[in-house]
Amino acid sequence: MARAQFQKGQKVWVECVGAWAQIEKVQPVWAKGFEEPVRVTYDVGLGREFLGHELLLPTEDPAASTGESWRLMRARNKWQTADDCPHHPFPGTYPVVVTDKADWGGWRVPGAEYDRDPDQIEFQARLIAASPQLLALTQRLAASVDEAPDDAPPEMVELARAARALLKSITDVLVSPTENGGGASQRETQAA
Repeated sequence: MARAQFQKGQKVWVECVGAWAQIEKVQPVWAKGFEEPVRVTYDVGLGREFLGHELLLPTEDPAASTGESWRLMRARNKWQTADDCPHHPFPGTYPVVVTDKADWGGWRVPGAEYDRDPDQIEFQARLIAASPQLLALTQRLAASVDEAPDDAPPEMVELARAARALLKSITDVLVSPTENGGGASQRETQAA
């Protein structure tokens, strides 16, 4: 007897394909004389049906959602050898910020742009890789002042105000400028 392990609409990792997918249909296979399905397959829109053991749930890893797995890696420059670019900080390579546990997905820069100003690109790569920690630090700063605003020094209150404004600019989804004529956030548009 088999029972459904996943539900329609659930996000799953398809191990044999190496991709995320969403359950489109749960398809029980019934046999005469049995009260429960003998097998359950799942249609995830990848061209065939999958069994439950071929699918995995996303792990509830807090690091996955907060970006703590972001890291700076070095990729080999295919177009220039180390001898061709001795002025680069790390000749023969360029920075890649990986935002996925599987060493792909994230931020890369074209070789010509890197060659134009490698120091600036190296700085940008380090900043992007550190941004999840900077975001968490900003949230902690704002929360610490919110806990006891009367006890905080004026400088901390001002820093917390700036931190909240920065967090709002990151977390608020903007409406396209053509929809409301100015690019204000949905909250600002609704409040008006």
